[in-house]
Amino acid sequence: MNEGVFFRFFLGAWLSISIISCFTLLFVSAPYGRHIRSGWGPTIRNRLGWMLMEAPSAIGFFVWFLLGKGWRSIAACVFLGLWEFHYIYRAFIYPFTLRDRGKHMPVSVVLMAASFNLGNSYINARYLFTLSNGYPLTWLVDIRFLVGLALYIIGTAINRQSDAILRGLRQSQETGYRIPYGGLFRWVSSPNYLGEIIEWSGWAIATWSLPGLSFAIWTYANLAPRAFANHRWYQEHFPDYPPERQALFYLPIRKPSTSPK
Repeated sequence: MNEGVFFRFFLGAWLSISIISCFTLLFVSAPYGRHIRSGWGPTIRNRLGWMLMEAPSAIGFFVWFLLGKGWRSIAACVFLGLWEFHYIYRAFIYPFTLRDRGKHMPVSVVLMAASFNLGNSYINARYLFTLSNGYPLTWLVDIRFLVGLALYIIGTAINRQSDAILRGLRQSQETGYRIPYGGLFRWVSSPNYLGEIIEWSGWAIATWSLPGLSFAIWTYANLAPRAFANHRWYQEHFPDYPPERQALFYLPIRKPSTSPK
């Protein structure tokens, strides 16, 4: 079996697993953060867990870049920069901004996330830098790339702003939770997840590839169920939680009028 055949098989299986994952996570919340619970094996510190989860994506993507033909293309170098801009931050900067002293996450969650990031980096990088027909320099002024880049930038900005708001809710020694306000928290409970979904949807458009689309689908499959779980958690733990706020996507809903006709 040559790599092209293996790649198509792996990509098809990868997309199928994303659907199963999304359905499962609607009923079983991943046990970390506010949803952590016993029964998932040994745990490690949150900061170390985040680094071990996210680093494989930053490192793996760069290795596939070096092993492929990407370094010969300016457009491919741009894709490398976009990917690493997210994952270097997520693996090596974001963990050190966490204000959750003493919190842990299961090793099993770390291993599952690291495995996903390795597979995802392989699918995207191997296609971009080896198996595709390549991206000419003119791709950088193609409408698909420009629209995708705009969405990537918007999504990244939303994600980073929302993370900063959540981080600002705690003092350095605090571990509890509060109701977040500001930014898109005005309308939805998890704008950080919304931002990441927009970001990788932009990636899918900018690369105009099935591997890019698979990443966008996986992002939604992982984060949408988590956003719904977070929304329910807020409502259960805070009686004064804003009733107009929705889980992930804000859809203005007019309440029926109670005034007499």
